[in-house]
Parts: sequence; structure tokens; C-alpha cells
Amino acid sequence: MADTPQQTPREPIFNVPRVVVVLIGLMWAIHIAADIGLDEYGLGNLRIWLAYIPDRLTNSAQWPGGALPLLWTGFTHAFLHVDYMHLLVNTAWLMVFATPVGRRYGAFGVLVVFLLGALAGAVVQTVALTVSINQFAILLGASGGVSALTGAAMRFIFEPIVVGRNPENGEPVALGRRTASLAGVFRNPRSRAFVLFWLGLNLLIGFAPLILGTNVAIAWEAHVGGFVAGLLLPSVLDRFSRQHQRL
Repeated sequence: MADTPQQTPREPIFNVPRVVVVLIGLMWAIHIAADIGLDEYGLGNLRIWLAYIPDRLTNSAQWPGGALPLLWTGFTHAFLHVDYMHLLVNTAWLMVFATPVGRRYGAFGVLVVFLLGALAGAVVQTVALTVSINQFAILLGASGGVSALTGAAMRFIFEPIVVGRNPENGEPVALGRRTASLAGVFRNPRSRAFVLFWLGLNLLIGFAPLILGTNVAIAWEAHVGGFVAGLLLPSVLDRFSRQHQRL
């Protein structure tokens, strides 16, 4: 009797958690639909109702819906983008840093970090505008949420893998990576270098208008707010995630 050849299961081209694929697909679907289906007036209305506008806090009477959209725009602004380049950069950034967070904490963890990071970015952007000369801005883009995923990943991706022993045969078994404390992030040379580089790059973006004499419309304050939120959230997720075994 001839042996039946066994087929090797196909590996995906991009080994990305499903929740990350869904987030990316949703952002692209929204952007393409708005690009194709909306004229300038419709696009403006979309941003009025779904982008985050800090001016609603002090001048709500001047905006459609008043202050009510603030209940959701702290989150929904993360799914709107200025143009395809803006969307492409955030997509790549999301794929890189949401993937390790998704493998560690699951879909729920990714969504919590992404959405709370977007909200934290909006809050910090609002605070920054209240102390600056420029009191008006419209915040849109996934950068705050992706920054939070980046910050969350810093808590574990540079930590060494903990190896245990299989109780049945004594073979070494990889148990995962520990979650570093906030102090531990800065004690680790690799995570410290990344954090300092990332913060320095965003501060440079903030001073770019003064250095280059141009108006660079990048919400670096929202990036920093999301990143700090992401650094803090793994301490909470470790307590509630069912997929992460705390060591």
C-alpha cells in the first residue's frame, strides 16, 4: 500500500495577529471609502463629527453637536487619516508594534492599549494647546494609539527569554519574557536607547517649525501622551490577561 504524502501546512506571509489585520483593514476601508465617496464638503463633515477637536471644550456652541462628540472622538480620530502616506506610515508602525503586544495579551489587550493610547494622546494634545499660542487644532490619525502599543512593547520585547524545564522529561522550555518594571526599562541598555531615541525624535518634530521655519502639522504631543500610557498599561494587563502567565 502506497504511502500518502503529507502536505506541509502553509505559513502566512505576514505572521500578524488577526486583531491587527482587522484594525489595519478598518482604517484602510474608512480612508478609501471617504476618498472615493465623499467630496470636500462631505470629508469636512466626517472630520467634524469623528476627528478630535479640542476647541469643542471651550467653544462648543460654535460646532455641530456642541461638546457631545467629545464622548467618542477621543477614540474615533484614530481611524481617520490625512492622506495615504499618513495611513501607510501608521499601518507599518502598527503592524510592527501591535504584533508582539497581540501575541502576549491577545486581541483584548491590543484594543485596550490602542484605544486608551488614542485617548491619552488626545488629552495631552488638549493640554498642550491650552498652554501654547496656537489654540486650535484638529487631531486625526492612529499615531497616539500606535505610540501606546510601542510603549507597551518596550516593557517586554528587550527582556531575556526565561527558560524552564519540562516536568515530564526535563527538556528546556521557553516560558516567555518577563514584564520589566518602569525602572527596568531604563536599566536595560536596548530599551533605554530606544525610548530616548523615540522621545528625542518626537521632541525634534516639535521644534521643527522653529528650526526649519516651516509649519509641520504633526501632533507630537499626542505621540508622547500615547507612548507614556502604553508604558503604564502592561502593569494592569498582566493582572487581567488570561493569555499571559506572569513569571
